[in-house]
Amino acid sequence: MAFDLTCVALLVEGGAGYPPRLFAAIRHPVVWAGWLISALDHRLNRDALPASRRRAYGILAVAILLACAMVPAGLLEGALRALPFGVVLAGIVGSSLIAQRSLYTHVAAVAQALEQDGLEAGRVAVSHIVGRDPQSLDVAGVTRGAIESLAENFSDGIVAPTFWMLVAGLAGGAGYKALNTADSMIGHRTPRHEAFGWAAARLDDLVNLPASRLSGLLIVVAAAMMPGASPQNAWRAIWRDARHHRSPNAGWPEAAMAGALGISIAGPRSYGGVQANAAYMGDGRRAIDAADIRAALRLYLWADGLMVALILAGTLAIIARG
Repeated sequence: MAFDLTCVALLVEGGAGYPPRLFAAIRHPVVWAGWLISALDHRLNRDALPASRRRAYGILAVAILLACAMVPAGLLEGALRALPFGVVLAGIVGSSLIAQRSLYTHVAAVAQALEQDGLEAGRVAVSHIVGRDPQSLDVAGVTRGAIESLAENFSDGIVAPTFWMLVAGLAGGAGYKALNTADSMIGHRTPRHEAFGWAAARLDDLVNLPASRLSGLLIVVAAAMMPGASPQNAWRAIWRDARHHRSPNAGWPEAAMAGALGISIAGPRSYGGVQANAAYMGDGRRAIDAADIRAALRLYLWADGLMVALILAGTLAIIARG
């Protein structure tokens, strides 16, 4: 298991994030994956094809995507590890696959907008991180969207790539990130993508399963460490509410965070003018605001810090063992 590489990646990304100048110069691995997914979608997903053929081509597209992500990443890690201090260089590359710092920044921006400029600014800020109709949201709705995004992306954007990088090094992290990007682009039940995106959606659910459970557990333990949070309520909310979430995975971190903070999130929302019914996560207050986003961010920092500390401890134990 790649404890050393993963530890470096977490520390580098947590400290520096992904530099804007680097993004401007070469973009980001997620953008590269998006280019390839768009090309495969355009080339293989023909409207005239029957659903069975489109599903087969979707499986082929995922296979091509994973090969293009994992093989170069694995070769690069091997080459870098052969160099002096190569694990540090590999960890710097791996830091691009984790989003601790950027997640905090985007969610904190919603709280700041609500606090300083009011509801309309909050709607604009939250529209950058959720897909629901921002104009339909009141202060509580904006707050729910921000906290849900924080909880779900703690799992998808941090714990999951960390888990797969730990298991399979750069290849594991890159493969996960490419698949997760594919799910966000084509894994939707729309006429165009229900068949073609089937493989991406189902496989993404599968690879996110361990991380979503770990994320929920990290939040429960973090709640025991953070003043004012309740680990008991977090655990109770997971077992009561998580299975009712539309996603087989997102319910775990969302329910844990809602229960820990004594609030309710999720619930009905609107996408493109269409009302979508969804179960609430947590049975606490529904009248929530920017102060609850701040509390959720503190809980996130405790949970993320706990994960980093565990991986750092594992790395040091391996080094001490020889």
